[in-house]
Amino acid sequence: MAREYPIENVRNIGIAAHIDAGKTTTTERILFYTGKKHKIGAVDDGTAEMDWMVQERERGVTITAAATTCFWREHAIHLIDTPGHVDFTVEVERSLRVLDGAIALFCAVGGVEPQSETVWHQAERYGVPRIVFVNKMDRVGANYPRVLEMMTAQLGANPLPLQLPIGEGTDFAGVIDLVTQKAMRWDTADQGQTYSEMEIPSEFQDEVDQARETLFESVAVEDEILLEKYLNGEEITRDELLATVRTATLSGALVPVLCGSSLKNQGVQPLLDAVIDFLPSPVDVPSIEGTAPQPASIRARAKPKRDATSEGGEEAKITRPADDTAPFSALAFKVASHPTVDKLVYCRVYSGTLRRGESIYNVRSEKRERVNRILQMHANKEAVSDAAYAGDIVALVGLKDTKTGDTVTDAKEPILLESITFPDPVISIAIEPERASDADALEETLEKLMDEDPTFTVGIDQETGQRIISGMGELHLEILTDRMVREFGVNARVSKLQVAYRETISTVAEARGTHIHKTDEEGIYGDVLLTVEPLERDEGFQFEDNTDETQIPRQYIPFIATALEGAMGTGPRIGYPMQDVKVTLTGGSYHPTDSSEVAFEAAAVLAFENAVRKAKPLLLEPIMQIHITVPDEHVGKVIGDLNARRAHISESLAQDESDTGRASLLTQDIINAFIPLSETFQYTTRLRSMTQGRGAFTLEFSHYEVVPESLAPGAKLVSSA
Repeated sequence: MAREYPIENVRNIGIAAHIDAGKTTTTERILFYTGKKHKIGAVDDGTAEMDWMVQERERGVTITAAATTCFWREHAIHLIDTPGHVDFTVEVERSLRVLDGAIALFCAVGGVEPQSETVWHQAERYGVPRIVFVNKMDRVGANYPRVLEMMTAQLGANPLPLQLPIGEGTDFAGVIDLVTQKAMRWDTADQGQTYSEMEIPSEFQDEVDQARETLFESVAVEDEILLEKYLNGEEITRDELLATVRTATLSGALVPVLCGSSLKNQGVQPLLDAVIDFLPSPVDVPSIEGTAPQPASIRARAKPKRDATSEGGEEAKITRPADDTAPFSALAFKVASHPTVDKLVYCRVYSGTLRRGESIYNVRSEKRERVNRILQMHANKEAVSDAAYAGDIVALVGLKDTKTGDTVTDAKEPILLESITFPDPVISIAIEPERASDADALEETLEKLMDEDPTFTVGIDQETGQRIISGMGELHLEILTDRMVREFGVNARVSKLQVAYRETISTVAEARGTHIHKTDEEGIYGDVLLTVEPLERDEGFQFEDNTDETQIPRQYIPFIATALEGAMGTGPRIGYPMQDVKVTLTGGSYHPTDSSEVAFEAAAVLAFENAVRKAKPLLLEPIMQIHITVPDEHVGKVIGDLNARRAHISESLAQDESDTGRASLLTQDIINAFIPLSETFQYTTRLRSMTQGRGAFTLEFSHYEVVPESLAPGAKLVSSA
């Protein structure tokens, strides 16, 4: 069975932005205008199609990335609606990893907000071309030029406006297309399904002429032939202009910008046209790159790099073109529970063809798994497909041992694709089954939730024996515990919130570890000398081997390195995981018959524990970046409260002061600050109280800092809500 549409007509895109910018509302209009659904859903009344979870509909926020496929101008658009709340950043991260292009949505009032920046930089990291839709042009305080200025100043982007709004705020009445030089107004009687093109209102003509001149100048610079035409005063055709804009968008040189109001059904069809015209198909992006996978047995014996920062010894790269006839390769980017099957594994197919019933090879687990079904997803609904082709985003049924970030591939010609890196959790709670009979169900549910969400982890407190679950924020853990009850029917008790602290060292120290044991049957001998030293913050763990064969035989070095990395899991001060430590193996000795891998592992751990205790260990706490919008009459009170919470205020800005000289109806200030996570528990309630319910804030993890000694007791440190 052949594919239904050529790969050049496929678009894999996502919609990403700050919370409340209108992503789900825009997605609902896209589904309506492409004929995917016959009625527009609304976030506020809980009928949005892509917000299918109970918790999403109750809270009016997107929690999980939802995928769907729709069609526009004979093109297939695989669309992912991602969350805007920072607690669910994993959904954005893994979506951008597998997408070819993205729509960045900005609120015409708020402009480039904190999560907008985060998403933008995530897309840059993965090389994802973007177009921008400035939404909510109908809201009081909408300011299109200001958003363009913020894109340049805060994102370092080169925005290319292709439209101008006809009025702003309550006067917004449509858009002017700078390419066609036509005004577009939408029909409210049919929910914006039709629109009229008309002459540009005379009062906007001068602004349009100036904007078109800037448009042609910006585009001409990107192409030598167009530049020559432009300088010679020759006509540049519409096709030439659009082709060059597309090329510049794919390279990241320009970012096309459109505007409208999704809620008022204005501007979405031109946005769909821009997706087709400017965002890439799978063949427009570079072929996926990977390495030849090595069996686990070989990886375990491989000698680590002598210096973790060195770039030598890289494995040879393998590429896979976006071609149906190439060897099959795909990346599993999401695992989701399903009511009727064990689980769904969402995969982006990069090359080759996969047919229902075939077996594929999981590079990590080194196991073959059979694909029982291939599903095209529409939120939590699905349609069965017989095959998946290069460029497709599908959900596979039957993969028992596949996790997020795994590469699944043709067993005869395997390739290992770059996995997905996720941030560590920063907040924890203890959880216990309500009754002994709930224990097994709780364990099973926690396993499923960890499969779904790599930023959700489960561990055991070594002192109390309690089960500890960790996540990215209060809302994250609140949603997960709510799902346990409603979705999985598990009753559990949860404790108060705890901060996920870290430990590190502050000075250089040396120590020796020896593991010697003698029995009647055999001897055990391992001897390790090492040095520990602090690294810059967020550099993790590094290992360097400065010994030679006469001190420690080479076959034991990988096991020593692995044991040391494992020892980083428990710090000397309180027992939290360690970070930012470099370990240098400087000496040791061995016995020709009594030495073993186990002996050297034990000796290395002992040496490490001795060394870090000498190295003046420190306790680190997570610091969050907080972005607060507050009525100006309450600014002093909010800043005073932040100071009492050990916050460092980086910026306090009146919105109307940044309003490019216009009169603004907004009377709110923006406060940006860095604040310890432990000081933010129940801050929602406190901020509402201080601002009569009118203040709002977002939190995002920034970095770790040393806890002041007066707040870092030697006993188990727990910050509770």
